[in-house]
Order: sequence, then structure tokens, then C-alpha cells
Amino acid sequence: MLDIKFVRENPDAVKENIRKKFQDGKLGLVDEVINLDRELRAAKTEADSLRAERNRVSKEIGGLMAQGKKEEAEEAKKKVTEFSGRLSALEASETELEEKLLKNMMVIPNIIDPGVPLGKDDSENVEVEIFGEPEIPDFDIPYHGEIMESLNGLDLDSARKVAGNGFYYLMGDVARLHSAVISYARDFMIDRGFTYCIPPFMIRSGVVTGVMSFAEMDAMMYKIEGEDLYLIGTSEHSMIGKYIDTIIPEESLPHTLTSYSPCFRKEKGAHGMEERGVYRIHQFEKQEMIVVCKPEDSTEWFHKLWKNTVDLFRSMEIPVRTIECCSGDLADLKVMSYDVEAWSPRQRKYFEVGSCSNLGDAQARRLKIRVSGSGGKYFAHTLNNTVAAPPRMLIAFLENHLQADGTVKIPEALRSYMGGAEVIGLKK
Repeated sequence: MLDIKFVRENPDAVKENIRKKFQDGKLGLVDEVINLDRELRAAKTEADSLRAERNRVSKEIGGLMAQGKKEEAEEAKKKVTEFSGRLSALEASETELEEKLLKNMMVIPNIIDPGVPLGKDDSENVEVEIFGEPEIPDFDIPYHGEIMESLNGLDLDSARKVAGNGFYYLMGDVARLHSAVISYARDFMIDRGFTYCIPPFMIRSGVVTGVMSFAEMDAMMYKIEGEDLYLIGTSEHSMIGKYIDTIIPEESLPHTLTSYSPCFRKEKGAHGMEERGVYRIHQFEKQEMIVVCKPEDSTEWFHKLWKNTVDLFRSMEIPVRTIECCSGDLADLKVMSYDVEAWSPRQRKYFEVGSCSNLGDAQARRLKIRVSGSGGKYFAHTLNNTVAAPPRMLIAFLENHLQADGTVKIPEALRSYMGGAEVIGLKK
């Protein structure tokens, strides 16, 4: 959410930013919030003036009564009553105007970084850098679900009976590999100085609307019926929510946290074959990283965060690349975002396995996350990035380490988490 003062003083810049995001339907909101802000400030000014006048007249009443000026005192009392009636109307108007203003402000997108490439959707995202040499083996690589089933590691049929489509059972060595990746990702981030955290897996609506846009909320979140609770779609939600309505001493920044959680997402719509199996699912587990920092440090932290994910995947001998999201592909709260994509030898292309985002002060402004420094209080900047999110990450792992005989090689970095095993063998 933008600062209303910024919108008031820079309406053309806000409108141009909306155009860059190809959201022209929101252009009218800028003039609307400026008018609402003008009305609200006028109402507050009048109310403040009336309160001062009411207080002044109220103080006079006692003196008038003491002087025996009862008629004048009664007239003063009538004025106080009139002032109170008008104040009640103004206060009701203020509440209504504040609600309308906030609702509109929550929809106006954040100002994107000047370096973000312009484009309407993800087809216009820009490749930044490739890490590792993509390889295509001289044997056919089966669909990832078939690889897992050949290892007796996946049972979708039973999951459909128990929970429906979009759920799964991981079994045996594949389940162990899943846990190994999560544990390795946790230790990888701890070694880089991040504090490990297991957060709440449900959050209140006030946190949901603080960390994401209404459109994202509707598309992603599962609500607990009858309660003000939502299942998290990523631990970033509750991790940033941890700081709601706090004032952080400047000298304690940055706060760098890495978190484990299950994640739950609606994942609306139909998808192609390669997104079936365990690619696009309603439940998965994830290791995440978040940073709360000073505004001047957020760009540097952004580049550190996506590099952490690249380094993790390369340590597991998986080729990856980074993609910069264009203006039209950025969620409304984001200043800039990189996707990390892993190489798929089967599809002979890259696919997304993580996303790194700088949200500027958008989340902090919504959640009232402030920093206390020598120059006063200001809003912090928040960032987040995926460390690893199996089972999707397992697709890249299995495809890149599948061998011609059907076994799967375990890279050295993961062997201690797999009981020293160097391969996962076929099950008879």
C-alpha cells in the first residue's frame, strides 16, 4: 500500500505506474482516493475546530453560572449540544471515508522498481542468468509421476479416495528424499546466518490482507469455516505477520529468518500434463527465507536471497536460471521479483521452483511494521524467497539425477541426510 501523501503529491507517477502494470481499469482509483482524502482531511479539520470551540464554550458555562447569567449559560449549553451533534455526524463521516479510502488504497499497486522490464504477462519475463550446463541424457526420461511410481514412492489413487485430486502419498525412499531436501535446505540457510523458525500454519484475516493483495487472497487461500483463520499458502505470510504492529530498534536490523511449514493452496483452473502429478497441488511443504531490513538495504538483500536458492540447487547438481518478472507479471505489492527455474531434461526447458520478491514498505505499511532510528520512526522493507519447495523441487531432482537403469543418483550434499545412500534403487 502506498503512502497517501505520495499519491496526493504524485498522482501522475501513480497513474503511469498503473499503466506500466497494464491495469488501466484502476486509473480512476487515483482521482477517487485523492478526492476521498480531501474530504477526510476537511472533515477532520472541521471536527478538530468544533472540539476546540466546544471545549472553550463548555469552560465558559461554569463562569456564567457563577455570575448569575443563567440565560447566557443556557445558550452556551445549547451551542455545546449543537457542536456535539455535528461532531457525531462528522465522526461517522470520517469512519466511512477512512474505510472507502483504505479499500481503494489497498487495490492501487505498489511502485515498481525503475529497472523492471515492461510486459503484459509471464510470456514477457526476461532471462537474467544461467547457472550450470543443462544436459539431455541419451535415454528417455519418463514423466515424473512414473519415476516416483517406479520407486514405489507415489500413490495418487489412494490420495484421491482420501482427499480428492491435488493430493498425494509419498512413500519409501521418495518420501525420505523429500524430507532430506527440506532438512538440507534448513541447514543450508542456518549456515548462512539465518535464524530457523517454525511459524503458525494458520493466520487471521488482518495478517492475510497485510501480506498479499485481495486477488491473490481469493485465488490462493483456504478459509476455516466459522473462524477468522486462514491456512497459509506459504510461511512468508505468518513470518512477516510475526512483526505486525511492532517497532523494531534500527540497530537490530536486518532480521533474517528461515522457516519450515506445510502450505495449502486452492490452485484454481485446469492444467496440462506436465503440471499434473505433484507439480501443481493443494498441499506441499516448503523452506522459506524472509528479511526485514532498512529501506536502503533491501536491494542488496534481494540479490543475496535469490543467490541463496541458486547456490542450494547448484550444490545438488541441478542446473538453474533466474528470470526477472516483467511489470504485468508482478503481484500488486511487489517492487521487483525474480523466479528461479530448474532445468527439466524431460521437457527440455526450465520450470519455476522458487520466487524471490522485494515488497518495499508495502507489507510493513499495511501491518504497521516500523523501525525506530536516530532520525525517528519509518516503515521497514520486507523481502521473501523460496529456499526449496518439494514435491515440485523433487521433479527437478529426479529428472536431473535419473540414470539409464532407472536408479536415481544422490549427490554428495544430500547423502548424509539419506543414511549415506549414493543411489535410490528400483524396487521389486
